[in-house]
Amino acid sequence: MEVTFITSAFRQSHYPPADKPEIAFAGRSNVGKSTLINVLLNRKKVAKTGSTPGRTRSLNFFSVEAQLYFVDLPGYGYARVSLEERKSWGKMVETYLRSRPNLKSVVVILDIRRDVGQGDLDLLQWLRTYRKDPILVLTKSDKLSRQQSLIRATKIRDQLVEVAPVAPVVFSSKTREGREEIWKRIRQVTGSGFPGRMP
Repeated sequence: MEVTFITSAFRQSHYPPADKPEIAFAGRSNVGKSTLINVLLNRKKVAKTGSTPGRTRSLNFFSVEAQLYFVDLPGYGYARVSLEERKSWGKMVETYLRSRPNLKSVVVILDIRRDVGQGDLDLLQWLRTYRKDPILVLTKSDKLSRQQSLIRATKIRDQLVEVAPVAPVVFSSKTREGREEIWKRIRQVTGSGFPGRMP
């Protein structure tokens, strides 16, 4: 799969042309967002991962097979970042959600071991306001037993039913569980058969 980094954007004037369907990825810092993107693209280092949460501070645009944009949004909820900086990130992301005409969906990523936080609820409410349907993904399922994963997925679904009625996808970067289902949902919201063959 051909993946090309396009740009890091801090404001609207930095965005690439809105000439392809776009899928954005958002979640709390250290939730496994970059790892999820890398697994979906079958690459190791397209999106940067690290032990320090809060490293993604811009909107990072990637072209996927020249047919689709992936956008890695800044993580939220990291305590060591100043309040002023967190507010500026929120404003930057909200401007993007409000103004980007080719944005088809946002993959909202949550750690299956953690309860839903206020930042998660705020993001999902934004998406409802701007009429963008989320694709919910619960990461790190390999940290739990199969039974525990099912229990946690059901609990989180119940917590979010009013803001995100579609069931979340349970995902593991180690076993790649959920990868094909996420691609299926991306194809549904973009109205395309891409990728025709799973890479």
